[in-house]
Amino acid sequence: MKTLAVEFPLAQVCRMLGVSRSGYYKWRHRKPSQRQLANEQLWPLIVEAWNEGRKAYGSPRVTRALKNKNHRCGRHRVARLMRQNGLRGLQRRAFRPRTTDSDHRLPIAPNRLKECPPPSEPNQVWVSDITYIATAEGWLYLAAVMDLCSRKIVGWATADHLKTSLVQQALNRALTHRRPPTGLLHHSDRGSQYASHEYRRLLQAHGMLSSMSAAGHCYDNASMESFFSTLKTELIHCRHWLTHAQVNLALFDYVETFYNRQRLHSALNYQPPAQFEEQRRRHNPTQRQLAWTN
Repeated sequence: MKTLAVEFPLAQVCRMLGVSRSGYYKWRHRKPSQRQLANEQLWPLIVEAWNEGRKAYGSPRVTRALKNKNHRCGRHRVARLMRQNGLRGLQRRAFRPRTTDSDHRLPIAPNRLKECPPPSEPNQVWVSDITYIATAEGWLYLAAVMDLCSRKIVGWATADHLKTSLVQQALNRALTHRRPPTGLLHHSDRGSQYASHEYRRLLQAHGMLSSMSAAGHCYDNASMESFFSTLKTELIHCRHWLTHAQVNLALFDYVETFYNRQRLHSALNYQPPAQFEEQRRRHNPTQRQLAWTN
């Protein structure tokens, strides 16, 4: 209205917009409502939480991050303010299941994970898988091991090949950090790396029980598929990668600094995996004897 009044008489502008001059002046001098003031105070906190979430959080995680800092707000209010100001979380691409080539004569373990109840404590069930990352130097392959109870990535490794040594290195790192008790269930797909004699010997040497998904059923390992989807949405697909070394540095920062210790996980009541495990330790004295590392 003020800009139009520079070129047109105020009375003419008000008449064209269907408002009275007195109504316009009343609007100009009206003090902001309590809700407007509250929104103005909330908005910088929303932006701060969004940035702390590495610009990946949508309104549910932003809301929980604010509540974790004792800021009272509703999800719908946060969603509306984010929408009005063009702030949004990263959107996942359409999920395309990847089936593993299991055309080999190596022994296949039964799907024991399907038959057992969900783990109630860390170091009861680990799940493993491999994914692919494109770089200017060629494909980089990432093998990861996740604790199914806490969703924490307990071991990971990368290589420019898909040999068994890749998944062995990821598992060895998990074993070094965690030193789990005998009887842990290890679940994977039917890939030749996991079915190999070398990998099965490594599992047996540490008293781990092998479990494998049904042929062509990637959803049997949904937690790992979800992690890889999140990783690619929040990190890999956000830039063009030139070298394997560049990816490795970014993976270390994302997995060890952000995902395990900071990122709010919906399956854990919006806690980071490391915080979830710490709470388990405090509430279960017998678990304090296990060699967990954060």
